[in-house]
Amino acid sequence: MKRFLLLSLLALLLLPAAAQEKIRVSCVGNSVTYGMRLPNREVECYPARLQEMLGDRYEVRNFGHSGSTLLSNGHRPYVQTPEFSQALDFKGDLVIIHLGLNDTDPRNWPLHREEFIPDYRHLIDTLRSVKPKARVWICLMTPIFHSHPRFQSGTRDWHAQIQRVIRQIAETADGVSLIDLYTPLHVHPEMFPDALHPDADGAMILAQTVYGAITGDYGGLRLPALYGDGMVLQRDEPVVLHGTANAGERVTVTLDGKKMKAVAGSDGKWSVRFPKRKAGGPYTLSFRAQSRSFEFSNVYVGEVWLCSGQSNMEFTVAQSATASEDLAAAGSQPLLHLFNMPARARTDAVEWPDSVLRANNRLEHLHYGPWQTCTPQTVGAFSSVAYHFGRVLADSLGCHVGIICNAVGGTTTEAWIDRTTVEWDYPQILYNWLDNDHTQAWARGRARLNNKQATNPLQRHPYEPCYMFEAGILPLEKYALRGVAWYQGESNADKPELHARLFRMLQRSWRGYWGKKDLPFYFVQLSSLNRPDWPAFRNSQRRIALSSHHTWMAVSSDLGDPTDVHYRMKRPVGERLAWQALHHTYKRAIVSEGPVLDAAKRVGSSVELTFKNDDGLTCTQGFEIAGADGLYHPAEIRVGDGRVVLSSKSVKVPCSVRYAWQPYTRADLRNAQGLPASTFLVPKLK
Repeated sequence: MKRFLLLSLLALLLLPAAAQEKIRVSCVGNSVTYGMRLPNREVECYPARLQEMLGDRYEVRNFGHSGSTLLSNGHRPYVQTPEFSQALDFKGDLVIIHLGLNDTDPRNWPLHREEFIPDYRHLIDTLRSVKPKARVWICLMTPIFHSHPRFQSGTRDWHAQIQRVIRQIAETADGVSLIDLYTPLHVHPEMFPDALHPDADGAMILAQTVYGAITGDYGGLRLPALYGDGMVLQRDEPVVLHGTANAGERVTVTLDGKKMKAVAGSDGKWSVRFPKRKAGGPYTLSFRAQSRSFEFSNVYVGEVWLCSGQSNMEFTVAQSATASEDLAAAGSQPLLHLFNMPARARTDAVEWPDSVLRANNRLEHLHYGPWQTCTPQTVGAFSSVAYHFGRVLADSLGCHVGIICNAVGGTTTEAWIDRTTVEWDYPQILYNWLDNDHTQAWARGRARLNNKQATNPLQRHPYEPCYMFEAGILPLEKYALRGVAWYQGESNADKPELHARLFRMLQRSWRGYWGKKDLPFYFVQLSSLNRPDWPAFRNSQRRIALSSHHTWMAVSSDLGDPTDVHYRMKRPVGERLAWQALHHTYKRAIVSEGPVLDAAKRVGSSVELTFKNDDGLTCTQGFEIAGADGLYHPAEIRVGDGRVVLSSKSVKVPCSVRYAWQPYTRADLRNAQGLPASTFLVPKLK
C-alpha cells in the first residue's frame, strides 16, 4: 500500500475523478536510465520497473540517452539530445535526474568542472519552465567499479568530486531533493558486468530506491537485525536507536518508561537519542508507529563487544577441549548475553549449490541471532574464544555483557574492509581477485571450488575483498560497541608485510564506520603450527600491537597443535583477551600479558635482555643467537634479577637474537602469572 505520499501530490489526488490525469514521471538520464546492456531493456530498465511498482495512476517515461553528459560543453551534452526535447514536451509532474557518470570522462570534468553547478541548475530550471510545479529529484550517481578502464587514471577521483557537487546542488537549490543511488548498489559489484551498467537485478534496486523517494513508502516501521528480546545496549554513552519507516511517519520509542519521538525523513530514516545510562535492566523497549509496532523485553544496559575473524574465533564451545566443563558452568552466567551470526554454508571443500550462491550475492551469508542468555543449551554452538572473553568480563565487571560473534572460517583480512577504503587505499587487490597474488592462494582455490557451479562470472564469496564487511559488518548498522576482539590471520600468514598494511586498513575502516577513532582492538597472535611462514608472521603481529593506536595482543603460541590449525584449547585465549581488555580499557590494575621485550644489548660475548611484566621470569628453552654470519644457534639461558642472559659457545660476538622462532615452538618464557612471551626478533644488537 502506498502511504504518506508527498504533499505535492495530494492536490492531484484530491481532484474529481473526471478531472484527474495520470501523474507523469520523467526519468532523465544517461545509459543507466536508458537500460544499456539489459537483454530485455524495454521491461528491465529501471523506469519500466518503476512503472510496474507505481501502477496505473502514474505514467513513467524513460528519457535516458546513452553517453550523455550533464555538462553543456561535455562531449555529448544531454541538453542537445532528442530525449531532452521529448522530456520537455512530456511536462513531467515528477522529474528524476541521474546524470554525471559520463562527465567523469577526461574530456569533461577536468576541463569544465566549474560549469557543472550552473549547467545542472540550468537543466533543472529548463525542465521546470514547462511545468513550474514539478517536483525534482537529482540523484547521487550509481557506482563505477574498480575494473572500469579509467578507474585509477581519474574516474574514481572525479566520480567522488562530482558526487560532492551533486549533494551541494540538492542542499542549495530550491525545491530539489536528493536520491542516493550509490549506497544501495556500491555493495553489489556482481550486478555490474562492465563496472558501469547495472544488470536487471541492479535496475530493480534502482527502481525500488526511486519508488521509495517518490511515494515515501519504505515498507513501514523496520528495525535493525540486532534489536530484539534480550538485547544489550552499551552503557555510559548516549543510547541511539534508529530504523526506517514511511516518510513522514511518526515513531515513538519508549525505554524504561521514558519516551522519545522522531519523524521519518524523506529517505525513510529516523533516530532517537536517549541520555547515557548506567548498567542495569531488565527493561522494556518499544517502537510504535502507525504502520507497525514492536516491543522487546529483558533489554539490558551494559558492555557490548564484537568478536570477529576466521575459524579459530568461529571454533565453538562444543568443539573445544574444555567443552564438558564449559557447558556445565554456562548456567551460572546470567550476566552474559550472546548474539551469534553463524554462516549459512561452511567454506569446506565442497561445491555450493545455486541456493547458496544466490544467497551470497544477496549478502545473506550469515544468520542473525537472536539474542540469547548464556545457558548450557545456547552456548555450545557459540564461539569458545568469544564465550570465555565475555565470561571473564561479566564476572569481573559485574554487569550485563553482550557478545556479538560473526566469525567465518577461512576469511581473509581484506574481506572485512569496506569497499571505499579498499578502492582508495589498495585498489590493486580488487582486480581479478581469484587470479591475482594479493590474496592467499589457498583462499583463492577454496573460493573457486565453492563457486564452481556459479553462472555469474562475478559471483561473490566470503573470501573476496570487502565481502564480509558488506555481509557481516553493515548488517550491524553501527550498533554501539565498547570494542573489538579479533582472531584472524591464518589466511594472510603467507605475506606478513601485506597483512600489516591490510590490518591497519581494517582498523581505519571499522573505526570510521563506528565513528570512534579510539575503538579498542584486541587481537590474538597466531598459535604454533608447522607452517614455515608463521614465526615471521607472529613477529609482525607483535610489531603491529606495539606500534598501533589502542591495539593490544594476546599470545597463543603455547597452545597450538603441530599439525592442526584448529587447536582445541581455546579457554586461555578468551581469558587472555579479556585480561588485556580489563587492564587497558577498564583500567584494572592487573598484569594482563606475558613478558614484553624492553631492551636487548650485547655484553661481551653474551646478550642481556630485560622485559616489562618481568615479575617471576622463568625460561628453559626457545632462545637463539647469531653472529655476523647470520647463523642462529640455541642459546644457553640464565634468568635472574629480572634479566635473561644468553650465550653460546658457537657465537663469540652476538649480533642478533630471536625467540620462539619455530613454526611450532616449545619456547617457554613466562612471568609469575604464567603468561607467555611473544615470538620476537632483534635483528641487530647494540
